[in-house]
Amino acid sequence: MAVTTTNLIQGPSTLYSGVFGATEPTDTAVNTTPAASAWTDLGGTQDGVKLSIDQTYSELEVDQITLRVGSRLTKADFTIETSLAEPTLENLSLSLNGGTAASGSGWKSFDPNVSSSATQPNYFAVIMDGYAPGQFRRRIIGRRMLNTDSSELSYTKDKQTLIPIKLAGHYVSSVTAPFHIVDQTS
Repeated sequence: MAVTTTNLIQGPSTLYSGVFGATEPTDTAVNTTPAASAWTDLGGTQDGVKLSIDQTYSELEVDQITLRVGSRLTKADFTIETSLAEPTLENLSLSLNGGTAASGSGWKSFDPNVSSSATQPNYFAVIMDGYAPGQFRRRIIGRRMLNTDSSELSYTKDKQTLIPIKLAGHYVSSVTAPFHIVDQTS
C-alpha cells in the first residue's frame, strides 16, 4: 500500500465565532482570516479542536436473511469541542450561549441569561480553521451552534484555568447544510 505523506495532517486549529447567519467567507478565501467585522477569534485553545460527527442507523432485516439487509439514517449529530485557554468574560458568555455584558472605566461584567427555557436560545456560528492535506488550509463552518455541555471555571494551584466547550450543531434549513467544509488545493 502506497502512503502519500503529503496527505498526513498535524497542527493546531483556530476557532472563530460569529452571530447566527453571519456572512461566511467564500470558499476561495479559505486561506485568509475571516472578516473581523463578522468573526471573533476565540484565542488560544488547549488539547486541540475536534470535529465529531455521530450517525445513528436503524437496521432493516427480514426473516429469510441472517445479515443486515439495509440501514436507514435515523439521527445525525455533529459537535466542535475544545478547551478555551483564554478564560475571558467573552468566552464565558459563549460557553453559556449568551448573557448580558457591561463595562466601564477599569471594569467589565457579565450576567448569564436566566430567561425561561421556552425562549429560543442564542444560536451562533463558528469557524474552525486548520490544516488540510498538502499543508494547505481546511475551513469548517458550523452554521447554527450552541454549547450543550457544562461550563466551568476551575482555579487550581498547579493547572491552567480553561473553559471547556462542546458546541452542538443544529438544523438550519432544507437548503442550507448545518456545516460546510472546504479545503484549499493550491
